[in-house]
Amino acid sequence: MTRHYSNLKFLNYPKHLAAVRSGEMVAPVHVRIKPMNWCNHNCWYCAYRSDNVQLGEGIDLRDRIPDDRMFEIIDDIVDMGVEAVTFSGGGEPLLYKALPECIEKLAAGGVSVATLTNGVNLAGNMAEAFAKHGTWVRISMDAWDDDSYQKSRGAKPGEFDKMVSNIANFKALETDCVLGVSFIIGHDNHEHVLDMCKMLKDAGASHVKLSGVGVANDPTENNIYHDEIRDTVTAQISAAEDLVDEEFGVLNHYHDFAERFEKTYETCPYLKYLTVIGADLKVYACQDKAYTDSGLLGSLEGRGFKEFWFSNENKERINHLNPSKSCQHHCITHAKNLTINEFMSIDPAHGKFV
Repeated sequence: MTRHYSNLKFLNYPKHLAAVRSGEMVAPVHVRIKPMNWCNHNCWYCAYRSDNVQLGEGIDLRDRIPDDRMFEIIDDIVDMGVEAVTFSGGGEPLLYKALPECIEKLAAGGVSVATLTNGVNLAGNMAEAFAKHGTWVRISMDAWDDDSYQKSRGAKPGEFDKMVSNIANFKALETDCVLGVSFIIGHDNHEHVLDMCKMLKDAGASHVKLSGVGVANDPTENNIYHDEIRDTVTAQISAAEDLVDEEFGVLNHYHDFAERFEKTYETCPYLKYLTVIGADLKVYACQDKAYTDSGLLGSLEGRGFKEFWFSNENKERINHLNPSKSCQHHCITHAKNLTINEFMSIDPAHGKFV
């Protein structure tokens, strides 16, 4: 089975490695767009809504990218040669009514498309657009039945069953778009990991990524929380891995939180590969720093994305962002940065002795 997750994808882009070395600007390979900050759920652990784990302290839940500005951003993305766009939150991206048209425009421009979603609105025109043009869809969930779904995220009655049905219906579209599930593990659901993997496999999901919930901005607090359930979770994951076959995968991302918090390096090479456009029409360093002053690269107010991206303002901000000082929090690209930094540190004369 080919891999969908890897820290080595950067090796496909030698031009960006050269830009990391030189400090020059190149168009990002991948852009995350947060179309709107409103969500139909209120997950207790959401980093944008929970006081304990909040990173995006500057988020305004009313923000939404106007349709005309979204289409301008898409035109710039195509013109710049960006290769992929992921729609995410902020809020729930599939509530953005213009999204199917956005997907069509990106696909027509040769840009690959994906989304992170709660899956409740993966139906009708929205599902058809991703089935036709999407590379992947990943549904985030944390419950095992309708009651637990309502409790964990304030969902309406019946939405759990609707979401599972949407997975099955999407699979029935005979699409090449990979539909995976990110299952967030905490105290309430840690004994249901195996059962949910079985259910999701039967529904037609291609894989389930298993991750621990973040309950605080401090890694020690997170590890203490998970230490209470770690043995049971490990056993559940081990049993779930027996479900793996050619059509279904189980990805164990249930890691020690300190691995993603502590940074000793002083530059972030991944800024040349991936950036985030928020629903407030501001550009941020990454998804973990969206809607924060420390992650702000600049605003698109009165200018296009391409104009901003290649501005001296953005170049200076990217080249001087210091993770060892401003990123002592969860970082989804931390392992990738470690790999890139190791690769970049190889002495060219000794690199020949492979």
